[in-house]
Amino acid sequence: MSTTETPGSSSLTVGIIGAGNIGSTLAKLAVDAGHRVVIANSRGPETLADLVAQLGEGARAATAAEAAQAGDLVVVTVPLKNYRELPAEQLAGKVVLDTNNYYPDRDGRIAELDDHSATTSELVARHLAGASVVKVFNNIFFVALAALSAPAGDPARAALPIFGDDDDAKATATRFLDSIGYDAVDGGPLARSWRSENGRPVYVMPYATNGDVSTPAPADAATVRSLLEAAELHDPAQQPKPLS
Repeated sequence: MSTTETPGSSSLTVGIIGAGNIGSTLAKLAVDAGHRVVIANSRGPETLADLVAQLGEGARAATAAEAAQAGDLVVVTVPLKNYRELPAEQLAGKVVLDTNNYYPDRDGRIAELDDHSATTSELVARHLAGASVVKVFNNIFFVALAALSAPAGDPARAALPIFGDDDDAKATATRFLDSIGYDAVDGGPLARSWRSENGRPVYVMPYATNGDVSTPAPADAATVRSLLEAAELHDPAQQPKPLS
């Protein structure tokens, strides 16, 4: 990756709550871009020693509350069924990047999602009252997220959709995406974020080669916009798919 920034006024402290595939991938992208990372999981900071060692001096492990408190912006990437465990008090006033997807086989049935009266990020935002939630990173496989980062202006640069109810928060998310090598496509408010969720046309496959998620391929901004518009709320073929 060649998007590394010189730490300074543009560098951030990025809190990451969740150290799975997406969380650890974002941690590496952020450190490589010159940001500082404070990362947490559900098992305690001591279990993240190997990951932090791999990330280097720009990263440290913490509790979820500490990562929330430390972050200039905070990524939450935990299973949706656990969103009520996010530290709402420490996240108040923060820009929160939400990567959640709904997998009923993992999360159980959630009535508001099944009847389309809410999106996953609206549920998260309700719990995190006082935070500015932006939906992002939920529609790309972690292998592609790691591989497709590219400098601004690169014709092969990939784009990711973002959604949010606060324009300033979306601008912050856009700058962060740019710093780690991605363009952003503003998909509108959180109420429209179902368009990027599990099962929709822009979910995972646009960043794969001939359906092979192990072989990443970039999707540009025009492609992402087109696929967002192709989403149909009640299309049975676009409903949530199993996690596996």
